[in-house]
Amino acid sequence: MGRSAEGQHRSDRPPGRTAEAAQRTAAVSERVRDLGNVLASTLAIDVHGTDLQTLKRAPRRAPPAVEAADLTARPGPVWDAFLPQEPGRFRWWGAERRYARRLAAAEDRFAEAIERHRAAEENRRDRVTRAQREQVEQQRRLDDATAEQHARVDAYQRAVESHDRAAVTRYFTKALERVTEPLDFPRRRRVGYVPESTLLAIEWDLPDMSVVPAEASYRYDRAADAVVAVPRPEKEVRLLYQQLVAQLALRALHLVFGSDRYGVVDTVVFNGMVESVDLPTGQTVRPCLITLRATREQFQALVLDQLDPVACVRHYFAAEVSRHPEELQPVEPVLDFDLADPRTVEPIDVLSEIDSRPNLLDLSPESFEHLVQNLLTRMGLETRLFRLGTDGGIDCVAYDPRPITGGKFVVQAKLWTRTVPPSAVRDLFGTVLDAGATKGILITTSGFGPTSYQFATGKPLQLIDGTALLALCHLHDIPARIIPRAS
Repeated sequence: MGRSAEGQHRSDRPPGRTAEAAQRTAAVSERVRDLGNVLASTLAIDVHGTDLQTLKRAPRRAPPAVEAADLTARPGPVWDAFLPQEPGRFRWWGAERRYARRLAAAEDRFAEAIERHRAAEENRRDRVTRAQREQVEQQRRLDDATAEQHARVDAYQRAVESHDRAAVTRYFTKALERVTEPLDFPRRRRVGYVPESTLLAIEWDLPDMSVVPAEASYRYDRAADAVVAVPRPEKEVRLLYQQLVAQLALRALHLVFGSDRYGVVDTVVFNGMVESVDLPTGQTVRPCLITLRATREQFQALVLDQLDPVACVRHYFAAEVSRHPEELQPVEPVLDFDLADPRTVEPIDVLSEIDSRPNLLDLSPESFEHLVQNLLTRMGLETRLFRLGTDGGIDCVAYDPRPITGGKFVVQAKLWTRTVPPSAVRDLFGTVLDAGATKGILITTSGFGPTSYQFATGKPLQLIDGTALLALCHLHDIPARIIPRAS
């Protein structure tokens, strides 16, 4: 007995559905491979900083202002064209008089033509002269504009080379804007430069965990006559996401240090953020899921195409990584981006009589001591001064009453203009251990070098340079500025 049409239809499905399952499985596998090759694909690209001199526009030439027809003098009238024909050999009576009249009229027309030609030539020469003057003036304006643009580029380069906060921030912002994000990753990122510490802070948006396919593969379910997904184990999803986040952090370091053509960055702080919705409240949140600090010396020691990204960021850079990124569990950034954002610190007028904010470098050690204590109090800490130093600094103990994240902090402030040496950071760490404190905080009006940051990595130390100090003062409504004293 022959099969029914329905049975025939169902028997034709498995080969097609099986092929569909294989095709969808291959697409998922390719996606996972792409996620695992994010760092490698970037290493294949030659990363180098922009030579700012290449931003100079080529000189432009003013277009010809003289009409082509006016470039050549027009030929004047020729008498032969006006000369009337003389009477023939056999002349009728009165022919001579008529010829004389025609000749006189021809002479008049010729004279008029000569005058018209003279006037036309004079007008042509005037047009040429005016057009040439206009072309010269237009060329002068173009040359002036080119010179002005070249001068701006030179000034921009000098500002970058002299570690100007805004110029270096702009340079790296432009450099990172040119980076093409892999796959469908977010493109939002922020850059802030801290000249006192030659530090570049980056806030980089990461994809959330949904970027990792929740499906491990697909198969054809004969009973349901459908292609169904085989779920990926949650542990594997977390591992793939951790691998991706670590790659993106190392990729950012590679791009920044590779783009530093002028050698103005010694330390990079990377904060990887995820924008999502907090389901209990429905509000948009931006938790930091990974934060690390890397010096140029540390980074240059890496062999990026041979290392394990997760092991590198966790153990080599001592990165703080969210233990539960699927729950958007944040980590505390090693440096809050707002403390490095140039927009946070208000611009300072170079005329001190116009800007009424106190210059911190003009304060006495005792006044600076009270300013720091006031700042910490406004930040919600309970403070107690316990020793006035002899180096213009202050030592105090601050208590954070919050459970779990709070504790006892040893705080030292240095009213300095020179870079804080690594020995001061090491001494603070010793004080933290001796006092049994939760954290040590070193606040300065100057900055820190890469060796200090490298020593502080992975230790309960927080280094706050002059830029971060001004940002904190601004955030907590304490008027302050830092202007080096005249030498």
